[in-house]
Amino acid sequence: MLVTACGQSGDRPLQGYIEGEYVRVAAPFAGTLQQLAVQRGTQVAEGAPLFVLERENELASRRQAEKQLQAAEARLANLQTGKRPVEVETVAEQLRQTQAARDLSAANLKRQESLAKSGFISEAALDDARTRLRNDTAHVQELQASVASAKLPGRPDEIRAAQADAAAARDALAQADWRLSQRAVAAPTTGRVSDTYFVVGDWVPAGGVVVSLLPPANVKVRFYVPEPLLGSIRPGESVRFACDACGNAQNATVSFVADRAEFTPPVLYSKENRAKLVFLVEAKPAAEVAARLNPGQPVDVTLSASQ
Repeated sequence: MLVTACGQSGDRPLQGYIEGEYVRVAAPFAGTLQQLAVQRGTQVAEGAPLFVLERENELASRRQAEKQLQAAEARLANLQTGKRPVEVETVAEQLRQTQAARDLSAANLKRQESLAKSGFISEAALDDARTRLRNDTAHVQELQASVASAKLPGRPDEIRAAQADAAAARDALAQADWRLSQRAVAAPTTGRVSDTYFVVGDWVPAGGVVVSLLPPANVKVRFYVPEPLLGSIRPGESVRFACDACGNAQNATVSFVADRAEFTPPVLYSKENRAKLVFLVEAKPAAEVAARLNPGQPVDVTLSASQ
């Protein structure tokens, strides 16, 4: 009677094993494997380099995108600042020369008008002097407008077009940087290298898994609970497990309880065969404990005394 009561209380160890969910790190693009930075069984930290694919084409594309961005930004800066100071000064000097010619034409017209009143020149000569002054005045106005235009930036439409070109060049450079970064793959999480599937020099297809990692958070204890004990175990509760060469028993927290029985007997349920029904339970150990466990390793699980 004592043995029977003890077995029904859950003190008898339950059989289970260690399970792991692997993170399979793949190459997003095809290419030759140039460097494999890890080996099976080693521990890697998040962000540590895993492998590198050949990337000469991506490096050339990035250089091209960078040069195109520099050219687009230079065109935009040129439109925003107007002409160079030397060019502005050249037009200004032409303006000063034209102003001097206009002043000379104005003085010459005054003399011609005085001579015309005295009858020393014809009316035609006077008209020539007036025409020359009008031409010089118009030339001065033209060069004044040229000086003002040289100091102004480009037209708004031209500036907006140049800004759009610069933005497109920046996006192209960002895309080139992203494609280049995909050739050197880092560990997405901390874990143990479970396996590598290519060697240096192999052709890796797009989407081909190169390295598989086993993070400690993905290690769990799997065991089966008989149907009579199912109602006494819930997610969040603690269990203890032991294994060969594991030392002292360790704790694990129940994370999953199956809602369906396994190995269901093909007969009607009765009090005699209900104990044959078992339900899968998963429990997660602490990270430092999980790092020492291996998938497939058998364990003995003991429920707490309250269960």
